[in-house]
Amino acid sequence: MGSRFPSHQLSNGLYVSGRPEQPKEKTPTMSSVAMPYTGGDIKKSGELGKMFDIPTMDGSRSRKSGPISSAPTRTGSFGGAASHSGQLNSINRGSVSSGGIPGSASLKKTNSGPLNKHGEPIKKSSGPQGGGNAVSRQNSGPLAPVLPTTGLITSGPITSGPLNSSGAPRKQSGPLESMGLMKLHNASIVNNQAVTHLSQDDEYSFRKSFPKPILWAIILLFVMGFIAGGFILGAVRNPILLVVVVVLFAAVATVFTWNTCWGRRAITGFIASYPDAELRTATNGQFVKVSGVVTCGNVPLESSFQRVPRCVYTSTSLYEYRGWDSKAANPTHRRFTWGLRTLERHVVDFYISDFQSGLRALVKTGCGARVTPYVDESVIVDIHPSNRDMSPEFIRWLGERNLSSDDRVMQLKEGYIKEGSTVSVMGVVQRNENVLMIVPPPEPFSTGCQWSKCILPASLEGIVLRCEDTSKIDVIPV
Repeated sequence: MGSRFPSHQLSNGLYVSGRPEQPKEKTPTMSSVAMPYTGGDIKKSGELGKMFDIPTMDGSRSRKSGPISSAPTRTGSFGGAASHSGQLNSINRGSVSSGGIPGSASLKKTNSGPLNKHGEPIKKSSGPQGGGNAVSRQNSGPLAPVLPTTGLITSGPITSGPLNSSGAPRKQSGPLESMGLMKLHNASIVNNQAVTHLSQDDEYSFRKSFPKPILWAIILLFVMGFIAGGFILGAVRNPILLVVVVVLFAAVATVFTWNTCWGRRAITGFIASYPDAELRTATNGQFVKVSGVVTCGNVPLESSFQRVPRCVYTSTSLYEYRGWDSKAANPTHRRFTWGLRTLERHVVDFYISDFQSGLRALVKTGCGARVTPYVDESVIVDIHPSNRDMSPEFIRWLGERNLSSDDRVMQLKEGYIKEGSTVSVMGVVQRNENVLMIVPPPEPFSTGCQWSKCILPASLEGIVLRCEDTSKIDVIPV
């Protein structure tokens, strides 16, 4: 076949253009060999029989591909069946058993199974086989993963859990990882709808609870009294009206100051003196006070600084003292006073067991309910410039909230109601089938005037919680 283009003839007699390909050694590649029809007999399935240690038929151990001339031997390196050429099958069994294989014949056998890091099949010896012939064999299938010592099978890699590959607790990477866990914990509390987040506005304040119209009316009367007293003093030289107005103003200012300083203590005394009701005889819609032992509900809390578990109410507040040239903790912080810098206060639904009847009621303080807490707090950390480095836990707590310490005088207070504590709850009884609940009242509750103590009426909104400092009182195990 004359042509200016080179051509060559294939083994099947077909002429193609181009020069013949030079034989060269090729890297093993993945190949798929068709398995013979077994007819349901596992002994004829070759590699499948080897997986279950079942002896196979002689005809299924190897497949003869016939003589191959001038072509390299191609073997599958992964998942392929064992194949040998016709020349290799001519080697007698005696030479194999005695370990003598001719140097001109290269025996290559590939079994399915996992590969090592170099891409080579992992060899496993299953012991001597028939006739004392030590032939290495490998069963197909992946190796079983190394499980932790607990035996628990998880849905992710072993490195993703709290245990390492040997089953021992995983070492933490230091304060950064604990800080990240704390941020996740705080985010879970903030995003949980079952948790009620309280602010400083939920605390009792005489200035906030006093009716604003009455306050402005009193201020207007005193302004008019001072104007009239000053006019009479200048016109007729009679200071009587001005003196009366000044005395009345001093008396009213004293009463207001007294209520501002001692109003909280008067309310806690009112709650303590309010008679306890028996839940067994309480009617639906009745305003009652119940005292008993607390039990956690579905969502227990944990205190922010001391990490006290299984709480139903937690409060952590940071106060700063402002001197003459100190920084203000908040926009309304005045000099030479303590100001609130940050507040974390949460409450959830809980159960209370009545001391009077022994009944158990569900207190609905979670899910954004209106709650007025009267829970005592204790000073946990008192920081001055001289002892700033003596509390690394406090420095860590500030760092988790991106708060600077600087050279400020600070106090950290914390209060909580943990499971087993004794509390007093004031609210409205609500019976829903077999469930007894205490819910917030629809209208604020007034304490009335306490004339003996010169205390003006105060309004209590929502469910009232009263608990003394639980850090000094032994709780009842539940």
